[in-house]
Amino acid sequence: MALFFFWFSVFMVFYVYLGYPIVVMLISLILNKKVDKKPIEPSVTILISAYNEAEHITQTIQNKLDLDYPEDKLDIIVISDESTDGTDDLVKAFDNPRIQLFRQEPRAGKTSALNMAVPHAKGEILVFSDANSIYDQYAVRALMANFNDKAVGYVSGKMVYVNPDGSLVGDGCSAYMKYENWLRAFETKVGSIVGVDGGIDAVRKNLYDPMRADQLPDFVLPLKVTENGYRVIYEPEALLKEDTLKETADEYKMRVRVSLRAVWALFDMRGLLAFKKGTKLFSWQLWSHKVMRYGCFVFILTALLANLFLFGHGSLYVLSFSMQMMLVVAIVISFMVTKPGNTGKILNFSQYFFLLNVASAHAVVKFLWGQKMVVWSPRKG
Repeated sequence: MALFFFWFSVFMVFYVYLGYPIVVMLISLILNKKVDKKPIEPSVTILISAYNEAEHITQTIQNKLDLDYPEDKLDIIVISDESTDGTDDLVKAFDNPRIQLFRQEPRAGKTSALNMAVPHAKGEILVFSDANSIYDQYAVRALMANFNDKAVGYVSGKMVYVNPDGSLVGDGCSAYMKYENWLRAFETKVGSIVGVDGGIDAVRKNLYDPMRADQLPDFVLPLKVTENGYRVIYEPEALLKEDTLKETADEYKMRVRVSLRAVWALFDMRGLLAFKKGTKLFSWQLWSHKVMRYGCFVFILTALLANLFLFGHGSLYVLSFSMQMMLVVAIVISFMVTKPGNTGKILNFSQYFFLLNVASAHAVVKFLWGQKMVVWSPRKG
Protein backbone atom coordinates (compact mmCIF):
# COMPACT_ATOMS: atom_id res chain seq x y z
CA MET A 1 0.00 0.00 0.00
CA ALA A 2 2.82 2.42 0.89
CA LEU A 3 4.42 1.60 -2.46
CA PHE A 4 1.28 2.61 -4.35
CA PHE A 5 0.76 5.85 -2.40
CA PHE A 6 4.40 6.85 -2.83
CA TRP A 7 4.58 6.42 -6.58
CA PHE A 8 1.11 7.78 -7.20
CA SER A 9 1.89 10.88 -5.14
CA VAL A 10 5.26 11.40 -6.82
CA PHE A 11 3.60 11.05 -10.21
CA MET A 12 0.90 13.61 -9.28
CA VAL A 13 3.38 16.20 -8.02
CA PHE A 14 5.38 15.94 -11.25
CA TYR A 15 2.19 15.91 -13.33
CA VAL A 16 0.88 19.11 -11.72
CA TYR A 17 4.05 21.14 -12.20
CA LEU A 18 5.69 19.50 -15.23
CA GLY A 19 3.45 16.89 -16.84
CA TYR A 20 0.43 19.10 -17.45
CA PRO A 21 2.48 21.95 -18.98
CA ILE A 22 4.27 19.49 -21.26
CA VAL A 23 0.99 17.91 -22.43
CA VAL A 24 -0.54 21.37 -23.01
CA MET A 25 2.52 22.35 -25.03
CA LEU A 26 2.16 19.23 -27.21
CA ILE A 27 -1.59 19.78 -27.71
CA SER A 28 -0.93 23.41 -28.63
CA LEU A 29 1.36 22.25 -31.43
CA ILE A 30 -1.52 20.21 -32.85
CA LEU A 31 -4.44 22.60 -32.35
CA ASN A 32 -2.46 25.86 -32.58
CA LYS A 33 -5.58 28.05 -32.33
CA LYS A 34 -4.91 31.52 -33.64
CA VAL A 35 -6.35 34.84 -32.56
CA ASP A 36 -7.47 37.13 -35.39
CA LYS A 37 -5.66 40.21 -34.08
CA LYS A 38 -6.04 43.58 -35.73
CA PRO A 39 -5.43 47.12 -34.44
CA ILE A 40 -8.85 48.42 -33.38
CA GLU A 41 -9.99 51.26 -31.13
CA PRO A 42 -13.24 50.38 -29.35
CA SER A 43 -14.39 52.58 -26.48
CA VAL A 44 -12.76 51.52 -23.21
CA THR A 45 -13.57 52.05 -19.53
CA ILE A 46 -10.80 51.30 -17.03
CA LEU A 47 -12.19 50.29 -13.63
CA ILE A 48 -10.04 50.76 -10.52
CA SER A 49 -11.34 49.58 -7.15
CA ALA A 50 -9.44 51.09 -4.23
CA TYR A 51 -9.39 50.89 -0.47
CA ASN A 52 -6.97 53.25 1.29
CA GLU A 53 -4.66 53.52 -1.73
CA ALA A 54 -3.51 57.13 -1.22
CA GLU A 55 0.09 55.99 -1.70
CA HIS A 56 -0.53 54.73 -5.23
CA ILE A 57 -3.77 56.12 -6.66
CA THR A 58 -2.40 59.37 -8.13
CA GLN A 59 0.40 57.61 -10.01
CA THR A 60 -1.96 54.88 -11.20
CA ILE A 61 -4.57 57.29 -12.58
CA GLN A 62 -1.94 59.44 -14.28
CA ASN A 63 -0.50 56.31 -15.83
CA LYS A 64 -3.90 55.50 -17.34
CA LEU A 65 -4.39 59.06 -18.62
CA ASP A 66 -0.98 58.88 -20.34
CA LEU A 67 -1.71 55.66 -22.22
CA ASP A 68 -1.36 55.65 -25.98
CA TYR A 69 -5.07 55.50 -26.79
CA PRO A 70 -7.58 58.08 -28.13
CA GLU A 71 -8.69 60.31 -25.25
CA ASP A 72 -12.29 60.40 -26.47
CA LYS A 73 -12.44 56.60 -26.34
CA LEU A 74 -10.98 55.97 -22.89
CA ASP A 75 -12.48 56.91 -19.54
CA ILE A 76 -11.71 55.87 -15.97
CA ILE A 77 -13.93 54.87 -13.07
CA VAL A 78 -12.48 54.72 -9.57
CA ILE A 79 -14.54 53.01 -6.88
CA SER A 80 -13.44 53.92 -3.37
CA ASP A 81 -14.41 51.14 -0.98
CA GLU A 82 -15.10 53.49 1.95
CA SER A 83 -11.49 54.68 1.98
CA THR A 84 -10.42 56.71 5.02
CA ASP A 85 -6.92 57.87 4.03
CA GLY A 86 -7.72 60.62 1.54
CA THR A 87 -7.90 58.41 -1.56
CA ASP A 88 -11.16 60.09 -2.64
CA ASP A 89 -9.69 63.60 -2.42
CA LEU A 90 -6.70 62.60 -4.54
CA VAL A 91 -9.03 61.29 -7.26
CA LYS A 92 -11.15 64.45 -7.16
CA ALA A 93 -8.00 66.58 -7.46
CA PHE A 94 -7.64 65.50 -11.10
CA ASP A 95 -10.83 67.43 -11.96
CA ASN A 96 -10.95 65.58 -15.27
CA PRO A 97 -14.21 64.78 -17.09
CA ARG A 98 -12.72 61.45 -18.17
CA ILE A 99 -12.57 60.33 -14.52
CA GLN A 100 -15.58 59.28 -12.45
CA LEU A 101 -15.41 58.59 -8.72
CA PHE A 102 -17.89 56.38 -6.92
CA ARG A 103 -17.82 55.72 -3.19
CA GLN A 104 -19.04 52.39 -1.84
CA GLU A 105 -20.51 52.55 1.65
CA PRO A 106 -20.41 50.49 3.71
CA ARG A 107 -17.22 48.74 2.66
CA ALA A 108 -18.09 45.63 0.66
CA GLY A 109 -15.00 44.59 -1.31
CA LYS A 110 -13.80 44.62 -4.91
CA THR A 111 -16.53 42.46 -6.45
CA SER A 112 -19.37 44.61 -5.11
CA ALA A 113 -17.46 47.70 -6.22
CA LEU A 114 -17.26 46.40 -9.79
CA ASN A 115 -20.92 45.37 -9.79
CA MET A 116 -21.85 48.91 -8.76
CA ALA A 117 -19.64 50.65 -11.33
CA VAL A 118 -20.09 48.56 -14.49
CA PRO A 119 -23.61 49.89 -15.32
CA HIS A 120 -22.05 53.39 -15.42
CA ALA A 121 -19.23 52.37 -17.75
CA LYS A 122 -19.34 53.95 -21.21
CA GLY A 123 -16.88 51.60 -22.87
CA GLU A 124 -17.63 48.62 -25.07
CA ILE A 125 -14.67 46.96 -23.38
CA LEU A 126 -14.02 46.97 -19.63
CA VAL A 127 -10.43 46.92 -18.39
CA PHE A 128 -9.75 45.99 -14.76
CA SER A 129 -6.79 47.58 -13.00
CA ASP A 130 -5.54 47.35 -9.43
CA ALA A 131 -4.90 50.61 -7.59
CA ASN A 132 -1.12 50.06 -7.80
CA SER A 133 -0.95 48.73 -11.37
CA ILE A 134 1.30 50.60 -13.81
CA TYR A 135 0.63 49.80 -17.47
CA ASP A 136 3.01 49.92 -20.37
CA GLN A 137 2.16 52.82 -22.69
CA TYR A 138 0.74 50.50 -25.35
CA ALA A 139 -0.90 47.95 -23.03
CA VAL A 140 -4.52 48.85 -23.83
CA ARG A 141 -3.85 48.81 -27.58
CA ALA A 142 -2.33 45.34 -27.20
CA LEU A 143 -5.40 44.12 -25.30
CA MET A 144 -7.88 45.64 -27.78
CA ALA A 145 -6.29 44.05 -30.85
CA ASN A 146 -7.53 40.67 -29.65
CA PHE A 147 -11.18 41.78 -29.56
CA ASN A 148 -11.14 42.00 -33.33
CA ASP A 149 -11.66 38.24 -33.04
CA LYS A 150 -15.37 37.77 -32.33
CA ALA A 151 -14.65 34.48 -30.54
CA VAL A 152 -12.56 36.27 -27.89
CA GLY A 153 -14.48 37.47 -24.84
CA TYR A 154 -11.76 38.05 -22.26
CA VAL A 155 -8.08 38.99 -22.51
CA SER A 156 -5.46 38.92 -19.76
CA GLY A 157 -2.15 40.75 -19.99
CA LYS A 158 1.29 39.95 -18.65
CA MET A 159 2.28 40.87 -15.12
CA VAL A 160 5.94 41.69 -14.56
CA TYR A 161 7.01 41.89 -10.93
CA VAL A 162 9.47 44.64 -10.07
CA ASN A 163 11.82 43.71 -7.25
CA PRO A 164 14.42 46.42 -6.63
CA ASP A 165 15.68 45.12 -3.28
CA GLY A 166 16.36 41.52 -4.32
CA SER A 167 14.17 40.04 -1.58
CA LEU A 168 13.76 36.26 -1.63
CA VAL A 169 9.98 36.27 -1.79
CA GLY A 170 10.10 38.78 -4.60
CA ASP A 171 12.50 36.68 -6.66
CA GLY A 172 10.45 33.55 -6.07
CA CYS A 173 7.23 35.33 -6.90
CA SER A 174 8.69 36.67 -10.13
CA ALA A 175 9.88 33.22 -11.18
CA TYR A 176 6.43 31.79 -10.46
CA MET A 177 4.77 34.42 -12.68
CA LYS A 178 7.22 33.64 -15.50
CA TYR A 179 6.20 29.99 -15.19
CA GLU A 180 2.49 30.91 -15.22
CA ASN A 181 2.86 33.23 -18.22
CA TRP A 182 4.78 30.55 -20.13
CA LEU A 183 1.93 28.11 -19.46
CA ARG A 184 -0.77 30.63 -20.45
CA ALA A 185 0.89 31.17 -23.81
CA PHE A 186 0.42 27.49 -24.63
CA GLU A 187 -3.09 27.34 -23.13
CA THR A 188 -4.10 30.18 -25.46
CA LYS A 189 -3.09 28.05 -28.45
CA VAL A 190 -5.18 25.19 -27.03
CA GLY A 191 -8.27 27.41 -26.70
CA SER A 192 -8.61 29.25 -23.42
CA ILE A 193 -6.41 29.98 -20.44
CA VAL A 194 -7.42 28.92 -16.94
CA GLY A 195 -5.89 31.68 -14.78
CA VAL A 196 -5.72 35.44 -15.37
CA ASP A 197 -4.09 38.53 -13.83
CA GLY A 198 -6.71 40.75 -12.23
CA GLY A 199 -4.53 43.83 -12.60
CA ILE A 200 -4.63 43.93 -16.41
CA ASP A 201 -7.71 42.13 -17.73
CA ALA A 202 -10.28 43.15 -20.34
CA VAL A 203 -13.76 41.82 -21.09
CA ARG A 204 -16.56 42.72 -23.45
CA LYS A 205 -19.04 44.75 -21.40
CA ASN A 206 -21.99 42.69 -22.62
CA LEU A 207 -20.32 39.59 -21.12
CA TYR A 208 -19.94 41.09 -17.64
CA ASP A 209 -22.20 39.09 -15.31
CA PRO A 210 -22.66 40.54 -11.78
CA MET A 211 -21.18 38.28 -9.10
CA ARG A 212 -21.74 37.71 -5.41
CA ALA A 213 -19.61 39.85 -3.10
CA ASP A 214 -17.62 36.80 -1.94
CA GLN A 215 -16.76 35.63 -5.46
CA LEU A 216 -13.32 36.31 -6.95
CA PRO A 217 -13.88 38.38 -10.12
CA ASP A 218 -10.42 37.51 -11.49
CA PHE A 219 -11.46 33.85 -11.53
CA VAL A 220 -15.26 33.59 -11.69
CA LEU A 221 -15.80 36.10 -14.51
CA PRO A 222 -13.40 34.50 -17.01
CA LEU A 223 -14.88 31.10 -16.17
CA LYS A 224 -18.35 32.47 -16.92
CA VAL A 225 -17.06 33.88 -20.21
CA THR A 226 -15.70 30.44 -21.10
CA GLU A 227 -18.99 28.84 -20.06
CA ASN A 228 -20.77 31.18 -22.50
CA GLY A 229 -18.67 29.87 -25.36
CA TYR A 230 -16.08 32.63 -25.71
CA ARG A 231 -12.31 32.32 -25.54
CA VAL A 232 -10.25 33.65 -22.63
CA ILE A 233 -6.74 34.37 -23.87
CA TYR A 234 -3.33 35.68 -22.84
CA GLU A 235 -1.71 38.73 -24.42
CA PRO A 236 2.04 38.95 -23.59
CA GLU A 237 2.41 42.40 -25.19
CA ALA A 238 0.02 43.99 -22.67
CA LEU A 239 2.49 44.63 -19.87
CA LEU A 240 1.74 45.48 -16.26
CA LYS A 241 4.37 46.34 -13.67
CA GLU A 242 3.77 45.74 -9.96
CA ASP A 243 6.07 45.66 -6.97
CA THR A 244 6.50 42.31 -5.33
CA LEU A 245 5.72 41.93 -1.67
CA LYS A 246 8.82 42.43 0.44
CA GLU A 247 7.76 40.45 3.49
CA THR A 248 7.11 36.72 3.51
CA ALA A 249 4.15 37.22 5.86
CA ASP A 250 2.50 39.63 3.41
CA GLU A 251 3.02 37.28 0.47
CA TYR A 252 1.63 34.38 2.52
CA LYS A 253 -1.51 36.27 3.53
CA MET A 254 -2.10 37.29 -0.07
CA ARG A 255 -1.66 33.71 -1.28
CA VAL A 256 -4.08 32.35 1.33
CA ARG A 257 -6.67 34.97 0.37
CA VAL A 258 -6.34 34.33 -3.36
CA SER A 259 -6.33 30.54 -2.89
CA LEU A 260 -9.39 30.59 -0.63
CA ARG A 261 -11.41 32.70 -3.05
CA ALA A 262 -10.22 30.55 -5.97
CA VAL A 263 -11.30 27.32 -4.24
CA TRP A 264 -14.73 28.82 -3.61
CA ALA A 265 -14.84 29.90 -7.26
CA LEU A 266 -14.08 26.35 -8.37
CA PHE A 267 -16.90 25.13 -6.14
CA ASP A 268 -19.32 27.71 -7.55
CA MET A 269 -18.34 26.93 -11.14
CA ARG A 270 -18.06 23.17 -10.63
CA GLY A 271 -20.22 22.57 -13.70
CA LEU A 272 -17.12 23.29 -15.80
CA LEU A 273 -15.35 20.39 -14.08
CA ALA A 274 -17.93 17.85 -15.27
CA PHE A 275 -16.41 17.06 -18.71
CA LYS A 276 -19.61 18.04 -20.51
CA LYS A 277 -19.84 18.03 -24.27
CA GLY A 278 -18.06 21.02 -25.72
CA THR A 279 -16.01 21.74 -22.58
CA LYS A 280 -14.17 18.44 -22.04
CA LEU A 281 -10.77 19.84 -22.94
CA PHE A 282 -11.27 22.88 -20.71
CA SER A 283 -12.50 20.63 -17.87
CA TRP A 284 -9.22 18.74 -18.05
CA GLN A 285 -7.32 22.04 -18.01
CA LEU A 286 -9.28 23.27 -15.01
CA TRP A 287 -8.71 20.07 -13.08
CA SER A 288 -5.00 19.98 -13.91
CA HIS A 289 -4.08 23.65 -13.62
CA LYS A 290 -6.23 24.63 -10.65
CA VAL A 291 -7.89 21.82 -8.70
CA MET A 292 -4.82 19.59 -8.57
CA ARG A 293 -2.50 22.59 -8.08
CA TYR A 294 -4.41 23.72 -4.99
CA GLY A 295 -4.53 20.14 -3.73
CA CYS A 296 -0.90 19.30 -4.49
CA PHE A 297 0.08 19.68 -0.82
CA VAL A 298 -1.78 16.40 -0.18
CA PHE A 299 0.43 14.54 -2.67
CA ILE A 300 3.59 16.14 -1.25
CA LEU A 301 2.73 15.04 2.29
CA THR A 302 1.64 11.58 1.17
CA ALA A 303 4.89 11.05 -0.74
CA LEU A 304 6.92 11.99 2.33
CA LEU A 305 4.95 9.78 4.72
CA ALA A 306 4.92 6.81 2.35
CA ASN A 307 8.66 7.24 1.84
CA LEU A 308 9.18 6.81 5.60
CA PHE A 309 7.55 3.38 5.43
CA LEU A 310 9.66 2.44 2.41
CA PHE A 311 12.95 3.71 3.80
CA GLY A 312 14.37 0.21 4.35
CA HIS A 313 13.22 -1.14 0.99
CA GLY A 314 16.20 -0.24 -1.14
CA SER A 315 18.63 2.54 -2.00
CA LEU A 316 16.09 4.22 -4.32
CA TYR A 317 13.86 5.11 -1.37
CA VAL A 318 16.83 6.24 0.71
CA LEU A 319 17.79 8.56 -2.15
CA SER A 320 14.24 9.91 -2.60
CA PHE A 321 13.92 10.55 1.15
CA SER A 322 17.30 12.29 1.16
CA MET A 323 16.22 14.56 -1.68
CA GLN A 324 13.07 15.51 0.18
CA MET A 325 15.08 16.27 3.30
CA MET A 326 17.45 18.42 1.23
CA LEU A 327 14.44 20.44 0.08
CA VAL A 328 13.31 20.84 3.69
CA VAL A 329 16.79 22.08 4.67
CA ALA A 330 16.78 24.52 1.75
CA ILE A 331 13.41 25.85 2.92
CA VAL A 332 14.69 26.36 6.47
CA ILE A 333 17.84 28.11 5.22
CA SER A 334 15.76 30.33 2.90
CA PHE A 335 13.90 31.73 5.89
CA MET A 336 17.18 32.45 7.65
CA VAL A 337 18.84 34.25 4.75
CA THR A 338 17.97 37.90 4.18
CA LYS A 339 19.76 38.35 0.85
CA PRO A 340 20.25 35.78 -1.90
CA GLY A 341 23.81 34.81 -2.71
CA ASN A 342 25.19 32.35 -5.22
CA THR A 343 22.55 29.79 -4.24
CA GLY A 344 19.77 32.39 -4.32
CA LYS A 345 17.74 30.72 -7.07
CA ILE A 346 17.61 27.39 -5.24
CA LEU A 347 16.58 29.06 -1.99
CA ASN A 348 14.03 31.22 -3.79
CA PHE A 349 12.46 28.19 -5.42
CA SER A 350 12.40 26.21 -2.17
CA GLN A 351 10.83 29.01 -0.14
CA TYR A 352 8.20 29.96 -2.68
CA PHE A 353 7.28 26.34 -3.40
CA PHE A 354 6.79 25.84 0.33
CA LEU A 355 4.83 29.08 0.72
CA LEU A 356 2.47 28.29 -2.15
CA ASN A 357 1.61 24.83 -0.91
CA VAL A 358 1.21 25.77 2.76
CA ALA A 359 -1.02 28.68 1.72
CA SER A 360 -3.10 26.30 -0.39
CA ALA A 361 -3.44 23.90 2.55
CA HIS A 362 -4.46 26.79 4.81
CA ALA A 363 -7.04 27.94 2.24
CA VAL A 364 -8.50 24.45 1.82
CA VAL A 365 -8.94 24.14 5.60
CA LYS A 366 -10.72 27.50 5.65
CA PHE A 367 -12.91 26.35 2.76
CA LEU A 368 -13.85 23.13 4.55
CA TRP A 369 -14.80 25.22 7.59
CA GLY A 370 -17.00 27.36 5.36
CA GLN A 371 -14.96 30.54 5.76
CA LYS A 372 -15.06 33.23 3.07
CA MET A 373 -13.17 36.48 2.50
CA VAL A 374 -14.80 39.54 0.95
CA VAL A 375 -12.65 42.52 2.03
CA TRP A 376 -8.93 42.91 2.80
CA SER A 377 -6.29 45.56 3.27
CA PRO A 378 -4.09 46.75 0.38
CA ARG A 379 -1.01 44.65 -0.38
CA LYS A 380 2.32 46.07 0.67
CA GLY A 381 4.78 46.47 -2.16
